[in-house]
Order: sequence, then structure tokens, then C-alpha cells
Amino acid sequence: MANYHYDEAGNMAAYFLISILAIVLVPLTLSSVVRISTSKCLYLATCLGRADHDVVQNAAKQATRAASVLNPKFTTRTVMLLVGWLVVALLVYRARTTETDSKLYDPYEILGISTGVTEKEIKSLFKKLAKIYHPDKVKATVNETVDQIANRFVDITKAYKALTDETIRRNYETYGHPDGRQEVSMGIALPSWIIEGKNNIWVLGFYAVVFGGLLPGMVGRWWFGSKGKTKDGIEAETAEGFWKGVEEASGISDVVKVFGGAFKYETQTKKAGDLSKMEEEIAKRAGDAWKEMTKAVGSDEKAQRASALLYAHFLRLELGSKALEREQTSLLLQTPMLLNAFLNVASARSWLAPTLGIMRLHAYIVQALVPGKVNSLQAQLPGFDGTSSNSGKQDLATFVRDLGESGDDRAVEASKALENLGTLEVVDLGFKVIGERVVTPSSIVYLLVKLRVKTPGTSSTPSPVQDAKSVKRNDEIDEKFLNTRGDAEALEGNDTGYAHAPYWPGLRKPGWWLVLADDKSNRIVVPPLKIHDVPRSDPSKARNYRRYKLQFQAPPNVGLFTWKVYFVSDTVVGEETCRPISLKIDDVSTLAAEEQTPEDEISDPEEDSLAGQMAAMRGGQVKKTAAVEESDDDDDESSTDDDADGGADSSDSD
Repeated sequence: MANYHYDEAGNMAAYFLISILAIVLVPLTLSSVVRISTSKCLYLATCLGRADHDVVQNAAKQATRAASVLNPKFTTRTVMLLVGWLVVALLVYRARTTETDSKLYDPYEILGISTGVTEKEIKSLFKKLAKIYHPDKVKATVNETVDQIANRFVDITKAYKALTDETIRRNYETYGHPDGRQEVSMGIALPSWIIEGKNNIWVLGFYAVVFGGLLPGMVGRWWFGSKGKTKDGIEAETAEGFWKGVEEASGISDVVKVFGGAFKYETQTKKAGDLSKMEEEIAKRAGDAWKEMTKAVGSDEKAQRASALLYAHFLRLELGSKALEREQTSLLLQTPMLLNAFLNVASARSWLAPTLGIMRLHAYIVQALVPGKVNSLQAQLPGFDGTSSNSGKQDLATFVRDLGESGDDRAVEASKALENLGTLEVVDLGFKVIGERVVTPSSIVYLLVKLRVKTPGTSSTPSPVQDAKSVKRNDEIDEKFLNTRGDAEALEGNDTGYAHAPYWPGLRKPGWWLVLADDKSNRIVVPPLKIHDVPRSDPSKARNYRRYKLQFQAPPNVGLFTWKVYFVSDTVVGEETCRPISLKIDDVSTLAAEEQTPEDEISDPEEDSLAGQMAAMRGGQVKKTAAVEESDDDDDESSTDDDADGGADSSDSD
């Protein structure tokens, strides 16, 4: 019969609780730890190498604001994590300090002998131990009681008999114990008070609350909460607002209005102060743009507040409150997800104008510039706010060069910042079909582009002259890349660095969108592709670019399609490249004979087949069988012989 032992000491229960708590606490702790200090140092080091003291101060401020939002000091989650780890520490301490009695009975160990000792030696050893450890020979001390002395001698006696007495030894060899069969001991990792009758109501009540109320409530909250969101992580009402608000001809100003209304359902931060004075300053500086914005967002308080904080960021206004700065930072960190969802809505309707407007809005938010303002390009450089007389009339590279020629003190810092902005250079682009030299209707086509980043204002690195062998090798590499799953070519040791974005709360790596569109009809051909980690131009490398691909299905009709490829930056305002491109769709018949498969070759039906007879009735061509061809040859020969005989007879008669 089994003997059940409950875990009164709590060891097994402690191990169970430690495991459960570790499963919950470890991922929560890892997700909560944000290495703000390291990011801040990297960001400051980047700014120190590219901008003046004011930009460094601003970068430090933005990094601190991001740290306060991403890693707050006192929150409910932080307190729960601290309490959880404290409980784990207490359980570990208790499990280590609690003694356990799970030692196996071993008479050889008790007597202190090895297994090869003879019975005579065992008897001799027992006599020596009896003289030393007999209760009459040992006096009780502070460290050893009388009961402990007696129990030790009993253990020695049992061990001696287990190795010398025949019956006791048989019990030990058969059952592992000198006293014979023992009760089966089974441990339960629960204290006994849990199953006691007087506590049943409390235990059942606890299970009812946890498994009947708390757990279903958590699952239901998760289910209904996720059910109201789209695959992009935004509320369904927000996606509906994007869908209804955007139009086919919407530009960036219209996009900003629709985007401001999205915060009606997406704002999660609490109010941190009054914005009335700031709204007055925004109205004074933004003018009609702010009036149209407030009209578009309506009377919703959340959308109005989010729009005010967003425009304060565009105008680079000082908020005057740490709480407002944290609220604004949280809002800015939420914009990439909302803009990506907005972009998916616009691209799903294949509208080019709003798609480009949403892409451009990314850069305006990153650089803290008013969207659509023409004279704001130079405000991306340190020391400029876009109010100079020649702002907006030149590109950044020409503007910085003119500053240097005029002896302006800001030229040095502006030049350093310009190096970290970068401009995209298109090395090559074209359409390819795997295994084919022409594009046929409805075939799978790849837009293959080769890109690199260079410093604005510098000349393009000339491509080396390639012989036939190099061209063939590049074609093989292109073909191999097209057969891979990724959109970008694998590239080792690719560190693109961080862009100059002192007003963005955190580090920012530059990126671009690739859009294949038909600008004549204001339609995009394929949904946009986001491009990351474009390498810097390095002439010392054998391959000074990176390949990217965009897959789509060719149109079903034959013809020449003239499109454009747009490359739009998500970090630098005005950093765009547009290249025309043509796609020629040829008929399958244009394929060379060696490229056609046997299935493509359709021969004439045989004459004696049903298809041949039907074709002959319609006056079509048929293929004669071998027997018919032989009979036709025999008829031709006989007719030739008859003609010859007839000619001979006529000559004789003459």
C-alpha cells in the first residue's frame, strides 16, 4: 500500500512556483529593459561628429525624452516585476536552506567499509564500533543528545546484521532494506492543509475565481481587443477613417488632415497639461494650415490635442513641461505604425498621389518640418530654420557649397550633417524573368534594382568596363538572387550608420520606398517595397552596391508599357529619385525555337485520324501516314512507266 507524504516543508511547491514565475517574469523583464544609456551615447557620438553644440544639446534632450517614455521609473508593470522577482528570490532561498531526508539506505556506508570486505572483517569492525559508539560508552554533549547517540548505534547494529545475518541480508538484497518490504512513499507537492475538509470551501472558491472568472476574463479581453484591430495593429475605426478620408488626388496637405483624425481612437497617453497657449502660438505661425487642420479633426478632444502636439513638433516649439514632452514623444513614436497602416490603405486602392504623400510625411515628421513648406529643406541642417532668403531655391549640396564659398561659419557643421543625410544612387534597374530573355503576358516579372548611398553633391562612382565574361558572371549572380526568397541581397559587414535627425526621439536609420507606378493614370502598378540598409558607396569594394527585387505579374496583353520608378526617403525631406522605365510584353511566338518546349509545338493531325478527317473536310492541312505516302510513290512510278511506254509506241508507228 502506498504511503502519501505531503510537502509540509514546501520544497516541491517552491520549485513549482519558481518555474511558473520564471516563465512569466523572464520575457516580461527582457521586453521592459531598454538600453537607453547606450543608445544615448551612440546618438551623442554621432551628433558630435556632425553638428554643433546646439544640435548635441537637442539630441540629448530628445534621447532623455525617449528614455522617460520607453523606460519609466515607476509604473504598475515595474512594481509587479520587482515584487515577482522578490518572491522568486525568497522561494530560492527557502528551497536551498530547507533540509531534505531522501538518502538511500546503505549498510556499507554506515559501517564505513567497501563491498569486498569479508564477514570476519565485518564482525571485527562491529566490535570496535560497539566499543566506541555504544550508548553506555558515549556521554551526551551539547551538540549530540541521548536520542541521537542511541539512533546512531541502532543504525550500526542494523547494518551489521544486514551484512551478517542470513535472513536480514536476504531482506536487504531483495527489498533494499533490512526490515523487509517497506511502504511505497509518494510525495505530493502540496501542503496537507489544502486537502483538509475544513478548508475545502476556500480552496474551491479560489479555483472558481481564478479558472472561472479571472482566466476567462483575460482571454475575453484579449479576444475582443484584438478583434477590433486590423492586421497593422490599428483600430478598425481608424482604418475606416483612412479609407473614407483619402481621395485619388489627395496631396500631402490632405494626408496630414486625415492623419490628424486618426488619433481619435489611437491616443493612449494621459493629459499632461493645458495646450491653449501653445495652440495660440501654432495658429499664429501656421496660419491657414492650422485652421484647416482643426476643421478636419472636428470637435474630438483627443484628436485636437494630438494634432496640437504634432504641429508643435513641426514648428519646433518649446513645450515648457517635462510631462508635455513625454506625451509628445509617445505620440511621435506611435506615428510610424499609423503611417504604415495609412500607406497600406492608399496602396490597396492603387492611388499614386496619396501614396507618395504618406511616404513624404514620414520625413517631415522625422525632421520636424511643416509638411509641404517649400522653403524648409535647409532647416534640416544645423543652424538653419528655413527663413533665409535663398532657402528652398537650391538643393542641400549646392546650398552648403555656397555657404562655404561665402565664408559662413555654419558651413563646417552643415557639411558634417550633410554627410550623414546621404542620397540614393541608382546603379542599374531593369525587368527580368527567370529563365527567359523576353517578357510574355501574365508571366512572373522581377524589377531588379542595384542601389548605393553617396554623399550629396559628390560625383557618381564610374562603373568599370566589363568584358563578356564579367557580364555573364553578373547575369548569373542576378539569376541566383532572383531565385532567393528575400527582397534584398545578403550583404556582410553592412553598417549604414544613422541619419542626421536631431528632433526625432531616438536613433534613426535611413530607409526608402520603391514604388513602380504609372503617373499618367495616377496608379501604382505594385504595392510599395520598403528598402533598408543600403550600403555606402565604397570604390575599394569589388561590388559597390546592393541588389533589391520587386516581384509582380506582367499584364495579360501584349504591348509597351512606360512607367516610372520612385525612390522616396523616409528620413530626409526632398530626398527622392524618379527613373523612367519601359516594359515590353511580347507574344509567346516570339520565343526562339530552342526556347520553346515540346508542348508549344503543334503539328498537323494525321490523315487517318478523326481530327485529320475533320480538318480535311474543313479544307485544312493534314499529315499523311507512311502507308499512304508509299502508295502515292508507287502510283507516281507506275504513271511514269505508262507514259514512257506510250511514247515508245507512238514513235514506232511513226
